[in-house]
Amino acid sequence: MKAGVHHCRCSKCFSLPTRKRVKKRTPTLTLLSLPEEVVVCVLKWLSAEDLLSVRAVHSQLRDLVDSRPSVWARVSFRDRWPSPDSIWLFERAAERGNFEAAVKLGIAYLYNEGPSLSDEGRADVCGRQASRFFSLAESARPPTADPFMWLFIRPPWSPSGGCCKAVVYEQLRAECDANTERKGALLHCLARVLHLFDEEEKRAEAMEMLEASALSGSVQSSYLLWEHKLRGATADPGRYLQCIRTLRDYAAKGCWQAQLTLAKACVSGNPLGLVPRVCADLVAQLFRSCPSPWTCPEDLVRRGLNDTMRYILVDWLVEVATMKDFSSLTLHVTVACVDRYLAQRAVPKARLQLLGIACMVVCTRYMSKDILTIREAVWLTDNTYQYEDLVRMMGEVIAVLGGKIHTPTLLDYTEVLRCVLPLERRSENLLSYVCELSLLYSALSVVPAPRLASAALLLIRALHRYVPLWPSQMEEYSGFGREELVPSAVKLYVKCFSQDVPRDYRHVSLTGVKQRFEDDVYNQISKDPVMGWAELCQVLEVSETQPQVEPLSPGAAETHTFLSSPHSHSKRRREDSMQAHRGSFLATPTAELSSQEETLLGDILDWSLDSSCSGYEGDQESEGEKETETSVVAVTLELEADPTERQLHCRALSSEDSFSEEECAAAKEGEAQTCSKKRHPWSEGLRPDSSPSTPTDALDSHSSGYSSVQSSSPCLHPSPSPGFRLLLHPRGSAPRQVKRKNGSAHSGEEREREGGAFLRL
Repeated sequence: MKAGVHHCRCSKCFSLPTRKRVKKRTPTLTLLSLPEEVVVCVLKWLSAEDLLSVRAVHSQLRDLVDSRPSVWARVSFRDRWPSPDSIWLFERAAERGNFEAAVKLGIAYLYNEGPSLSDEGRADVCGRQASRFFSLAESARPPTADPFMWLFIRPPWSPSGGCCKAVVYEQLRAECDANTERKGALLHCLARVLHLFDEEEKRAEAMEMLEASALSGSVQSSYLLWEHKLRGATADPGRYLQCIRTLRDYAAKGCWQAQLTLAKACVSGNPLGLVPRVCADLVAQLFRSCPSPWTCPEDLVRRGLNDTMRYILVDWLVEVATMKDFSSLTLHVTVACVDRYLAQRAVPKARLQLLGIACMVVCTRYMSKDILTIREAVWLTDNTYQYEDLVRMMGEVIAVLGGKIHTPTLLDYTEVLRCVLPLERRSENLLSYVCELSLLYSALSVVPAPRLASAALLLIRALHRYVPLWPSQMEEYSGFGREELVPSAVKLYVKCFSQDVPRDYRHVSLTGVKQRFEDDVYNQISKDPVMGWAELCQVLEVSETQPQVEPLSPGAAETHTFLSSPHSHSKRRREDSMQAHRGSFLATPTAELSSQEETLLGDILDWSLDSSCSGYEGDQESEGEKETETSVVAVTLELEADPTERQLHCRALSSEDSFSEEECAAAKEGEAQTCSKKRHPWSEGLRPDSSPSTPTDALDSHSSGYSSVQSSSPCLHPSPSPGFRLLLHPRGSAPRQVKRKNGSAHSGEEREREGGAFLRL
């Protein structure tokens, strides 16, 4: 303002400064601003690594994570395995009730896969730790859950002592007195283990443990005792009636095995004297209470798989089950475990076979007396996966399934329906055939098991012309009318009896189920002609519109990629690295060898270089075997002047093989002997021009193309060649198999040391 100038207070000369409006900032919503219970729910769904990262962000989050055991109980360890660096994290979660962490720790210590321990007293330390975490895993499950940890410590045990399984058994037995809360489950596991021994004393002790477990509240032990008592009560009507009443009590407590058995009893004879309508309602209620299907084809596509890949996997599992003579129920439970796992976890295509064989290893231990050992399973995959890969996948399977292995399957519901109206022998075999064929197709896995079982029975009655086609009794007991089942029966017919089946990379049709039911045990039912489509439509009283069959087979490139993953890829890797390995084995140039010598050398090296399959004798995977030097004896193979008069055949021995006295005498006398019943899988089947031979206990010559299940043990068929000296283990002094080193991979030198067969020129 200039000096000497006066201003009035008018609006032009004087005005107050305007106030600036300050916008209020919206408060930022952070994780800390949420209610504490909401934050806890968010933290429960994090992985272990993410939980540690969130914990380090703020002190409030750290206090919340440390003070809430429920957060650690639900944290995920997906695709994570205990290691020396992360074992503290697994232990912390397991002690706070995390089932997945406890299971993986128990398996890791049992098989010494992950924790770094010294050789001194390793079996005792691993056994104590495995027992501790297996007990924690059982404690994290509901009280009514079926105990599972006994399948990992079941016999056979090591006869030489120091068996980790035996240590786990003794530790669990000592814990029964201290842990009264889980005493019933622990005694149930111990009884299941003892019952698998052949000694009568141990079996009697197993029954005593079952009785103690039943008194502690274990419904599963009570049901097993009921099955044992039922054998002696069938002749006495009074005792039999009391057994059925006891069974009804177990079924009311939620034991689904008791529910199925009660349904069969009510259908077959109605021993409780109930009104027929009440019996029908009881069975129909069982069928309606079945859980929904685990997966659907759309879920497989979203996870990078398709129905053809699943078909190939199930067909291969069928061949393994046929070769090992496993029951159909074991096969159904295995496929159910695969589907339940795929419904919750995404599996890369390269590890789909590993998932399948891991589920079969677990299910055979749970369902049958004869098991599939880990070493056999690795060998069946053509050593595509290593011993530790299978052990870790077994832990993943148990963790994802929550320890619940056996759930009601299609076969369980068909057994109930068979009791309503019995079938002829050929009809029963055809029903079993259709049930196993249905396992191959993911489109049929979306149908609930009770409905699919009823539709399968309706289809069998139509194909064999039963009259009436669907009696009123079947509708009352199953709860499904004929009109409801016809679409599912048509889908079964179209899928199971279609001629369009996938082929492998050699263009061989995958018909493992068909070959399985060509056996005389099933009256060769798969060879019988099937009723035509038009005739079936007349029987079912539906229109003869030709059904649209969705093509299963993908492009040739995709099929070859998936099928050759476990076989031809590993074969190609061996062939590519063969020349480099031969340089260290051979003292004579390869070009100077004859064709017979080249075949012999290639087969022996092909087996010895890939003998990375770790394991223990039989099923003694838990025994801590120490690395020992192998003593060998040189055997010279000389070619006589007249090859037709004298032929010497050699074979590379595995840890179980040994020469019999007859074979040694025959070799000395120069008799021509062959071992065509035990051909090495890698020397046949993978080449399109080869004609595989089959063992007597395995598949026939027109197998569906899986080379890894064509024989039961690795044995070679070399031709006699001069100048070869094959080092074999002396008879009667077979060395112990070298224990693998604790790690995720084996080097080539370690595999060569573990092979047990070496070649000199």
